[in-house]
Amino acid sequence: MLVWYELYDDMTNAITREKQLKAGSRRKKVAAIEAQNPQWRDLYPDLF
Repeated sequence: MLVWYELYDDMTNAITREKQLKAGSRRKKVAAIEAQNPQWRDLYPDLF
């Protein structure tokens, strides 16, 4: 289930952001998800 994503035009920026997220705590990751998707709705169908 996809509950959160970010889009980037540049691969370098995307990789940098991914590393930042992976280094962060679970609490920060959950906060980021709940800020954008408080109901934890599956966002995958919205991509297409």
